[in-house]
Amino acid sequence: MQGYNVLMIYNQDMDQLLMCKRAKDPYKGLSNLVGGKIEPGETGIAAAYRELFEETGISKEDITLHHIMDFKYYLQHCFVEVYAGKLKHDVKVAGEENELYWSDLDQDFFDMSLYAGEGNIGHMIEQVNMSKDLFF
Repeated sequence: MQGYNVLMIYNQDMDQLLMCKRAKDPYKGLSNLVGGKIEPGETGIAAAYRELFEETGISKEDITLHHIMDFKYYLQHCFVEVYAGKLKHDVKVAGEENELYWSDLDQDFFDMSLYAGEGNIGHMIEQVNMSKDLFF
């Protein structure tokens, strides 16, 4: 079963979330969270930090990631590990694969015409909101 990760990266004030505009399918043109594949033999957390650095330039020194939930898709033979973190300081983000931007949190992240993931982004944000005092 192939593993993937999704990374919820918040700014220091926890009022913006790092997003990307998908350049290719699936979800081409829609906003999404950054993330990627977990390689064979790689731990989930190692893959999360690797993908974060590759896609944004944010390093392990800039943020502490917390494993907050998983999704398992039996019919697609894959699983997704979800990590969230708050930046320790301002960081200039840069990525070559997808256009990166900071989104305010007052958006309708359940709107599937704008956001990838069939409403999962909205669900994940609500989960962080309910428990952010525990780990941020």
